[in-house]
Amino acid sequence: MVAQILALAIFVVMFGLIISEKFERHVITLVCGLATLVLVFGVAMHSMDAILETLNIRNIFTLSFWYEAGASSESTGGINWATIIFLAGMMVMVEGMAKAGFFRWLCMTIAKAVRYRVIPIFITFMIMSFVLAMFIDSITVILFLAAVTVELAQLLDFNPIPLILSEIFCANLGGSATMCGDPPNIIVGTSLRYSFSDFITNTGLMAVLSLVVIIFYFYFCFRKELTVSSASQTSEKDHPSPVSAITDKRAFAISCVIFLCAVALLITHAQTGLTVAFIGLFIAILVLLTSGKNIGHILKNVDYKTILFFIGLFVVVGGLEQTGILELAAGFIGKVSHGNAKVMIAIIIWVSAIASAFVDNIPFAATMIPVIKTLAASTGVDLSVLAWTLAMGTDIGGSATPIGASANVVGMSIAAKEGHPISWGKYCKVSAPASVIVILISMVCIYLRYF
Repeated sequence: MVAQILALAIFVVMFGLIISEKFERHVITLVCGLATLVLVFGVAMHSMDAILETLNIRNIFTLSFWYEAGASSESTGGINWATIIFLAGMMVMVEGMAKAGFFRWLCMTIAKAVRYRVIPIFITFMIMSFVLAMFIDSITVILFLAAVTVELAQLLDFNPIPLILSEIFCANLGGSATMCGDPPNIIVGTSLRYSFSDFITNTGLMAVLSLVVIIFYFYFCFRKELTVSSASQTSEKDHPSPVSAITDKRAFAISCVIFLCAVALLITHAQTGLTVAFIGLFIAILVLLTSGKNIGHILKNVDYKTILFFIGLFVVVGGLEQTGILELAAGFIGKVSHGNAKVMIAIIIWVSAIASAFVDNIPFAATMIPVIKTLAASTGVDLSVLAWTLAMGTDIGGSATPIGASANVVGMSIAAKEGHPISWGKYCKVSAPASVIVILISMVCIYLRYF
């Protein structure tokens, strides 16, 4: 009982500090993780086994961590090193692509293809945000897309806020479509051993269907502003060539090939048996070996704080798992739903969405993984259905408010820095209804397809 109280108290304090934003997130989770190891596992439980299971280091040195032959087994609890290594590998790849000018070139090329007309740019940039976020972290997508959007807004004399708001939402929506698109999906995929194709054929279909509706929704919301903006157009000769965005042609070509290689490996990893941990490490090594003099820049700009954030987070969630708190939570959901799968789906997707709108969806997803595993085991509901429900709830719920997902914060920060601040009211007025629409579409898809 003492261990449970301590584990829960540390978890609540961690969440509260993350929401307060008074300290950096990685510092909070690392300190809370250390408190879990010392106070919960050491002082209260006197269990070295609990510490070793949560640190989970020995798992890295097993063959199944890098290569899965035949049927795969579920990963153990504690720190999910597959998520850590895969995320780090993708960060290295993205930094290499950014250094070569890939993202700016892509944005400028698409803008030129639609002849710098505002409404076509609005639609194509939404689609591009969705597609890029399927393979690249949504934070990185928004970081470059929002910056280029502001640049185009200055050239074409239009308000960039409608585009930035729609790009943020579509990046989060695109991230829900694949296993590597959004951190919660990475956690779900690596923890439950679902492949890239598993996600694309389940959450991917829901996301694409939702995208069609969302494009019409955002166009309806901003049609007056876009129509006014499109009245003022300049000649194509006034705009810089997309080629000027490429800083290093050799590095650009190599980064494109490596990106396509990463996509191919992710799509086929269920067939090849190569785990996402292996793919992430392989891609990172490939990027570094071909970076030449840029290797220092790439390593320097990797987001190590996010990696440390994940490590501390997994330890704290491991405390809840080892002390049985998550089993109690699963039992409560099962009791409230009376074992009814449809009610269970509704509870998970709406609780996930509402919680993720106000707290970081990464720790919430990590917390819920053991919960849905317990629910599936105790009620007989298909675990994969609960997994897709959790993924859509956390990914889309995070779009509803400015603090729900990291991409939202990044997009709003860039807009404010460039003289286009977005208020909470402006953001929520547009994005909260959009989130509700997508959650409803996801629920209907889940009910029709799996029941």
